This record gives sequence, C-alpha cells and structure tokens, in this order.
Amino acid sequence: MTSSKGNVVFDVVGTLVGYEAMFRATDERLGDKLRAEGIKPLLLCQIWLETAEREYTYLSMSGKYVGFAEVVQAIFWRMLFKAGIAEPRQFASSDDVQSIMDHGYKKLEMRPGARECIEKLREAGFQVWALTAADRSGCAAYFEQAGIDFPYENLLSCDSSSIGKPDPESYKPLLNQLSSGTQPRPWFAAAHMWDTSAAQRVGFRGAFCTVFEKEPLTEIFGEVDVVSSTLPGMAEGIIAASGQ
Repeated sequence: MTSSKGNVVFDVVGTLVGYEAMFRATDERLGDKLRAEGIKPLLLCQIWLETAEREYTYLSMSGKYVGFAEVVQAIFWRMLFKAGIAEPRQFASSDDVQSIMDHGYKKLEMRPGARECIEKLREAGFQVWALTAADRSGCAAYFEQAGIDFPYENLLSCDSSSIGKPDPESYKPLLNQLSSGTQPRPWFAAAHMWDTSAAQRVGFRGAFCTVFEKEPLTEIFGEVDVVSSTLPGMAEGIIAASGQ
C-alpha cells in the first residue's frame, strides 16, 4: 500500500500502547506484599519491562531469538531477586505471574491521544503501519479492544524475521518496501528514543514522543526530526515536517 503523502511506521507497545494495565495488575496481585518489603510495585514493573527489553535484544543479537512476551514472563523472578527478595519463587508463584500476564500484559490499553494521532495522519493522507517486537496477534487485539481499525497486513512483528529491534536489519525490509517508486522517505515514530534513533540511522525519518521516557537524551542518541510531548503533537510534527 502507498499513499500520496507517504508512510508512517509506529512502534506499538510502549508507544501507542501504554503499560498502565500491567502496573495495575501487578499492584492488585502482589502490591501489598511488595510494599511490605519496601518495594514500589510501579518501580519494580518498570525495571522488569526495561530489563526484558534488554534481554530480548541481547538474545536476538546472540542468534537466539525469543518472543518478547516469553522473555517478560520468564524474567520476573530475577527482578524480584534484584529488588532484594532472597527467595523469589517462594515470594511469588507461577500463578501470580500468569495472572499479571493475563490481566495486565495481554490487556494493555491505548495511550491517551493514540487514536487522534492515527486519525490525524490518515486524514492528512498518510498510510499508517506498525513494526513491533511484540506478538503480532496480541498487538492486533490491542487495536481491536480500543475500537481502532488497523489493517492486519499493516501490522508487522519482529517475530516474522527473528531479528529484534534495534538491529538495523529489523527495519530494512519495511524501509525498502515503503521507499519504492516515488514515495517520500517513510517515517518511524516511537516513544523509545533507542527505537526512533536507530530507525532514523537506517534511513527512516524519525519522530519521538516523550510520553514514556520524558527526556530524549539527544546527547546520547542524536537529534531526530520531530520531538513532541504528546502523540497528537507528534502527528502534527510529522505532517508539518513532511510539507517542507
């Protein structure tokens, strides 16, 4: 698919989709026990997800690709140990972790402004895509739960290539597909600066929303084409920059 204005590729989990449902599920299942140990459930969850991203990436880099959700689930007890729990598997059961995955990770919700962001781009003539490290069908369910029409053929997962982001090779097939003919350079939009900046170095134009990481840290990652504090603002930035 092509469009007159061009194409925008989104990261999904962490960008259009927030982690709040997972934070709630963790708090509801283990919050009181964690606070009794001086552990903030929100902080534990953030470290859990950040570490899962790292291990997912390292596994992919080393030639052993494992799906992101599988890494998230497996690594939970290690996070408890890192937080100071000497016997993690006595503290939390497999049922506890499965409950958090079922009622949290699998039920993640669209961020405020996600629908408006997509609509603004489509109304301006852009074709919208997604490239996720998460499970393709799971991400499709997030859009469906939110009532957002997102063609399944426009939703791609790193699972299909077994190459995890931000490996440059994970971006190149879609970049090449969307750069054919007279199409303008496609955009990559994310709330992970490592994701946006990596895609931009490969050849995409880059858009970053600070909703998840707050600070773009350009002194580390470099400058990107668009930076906004909101998803609709990011869409507006892409539209404005594309008219230049």
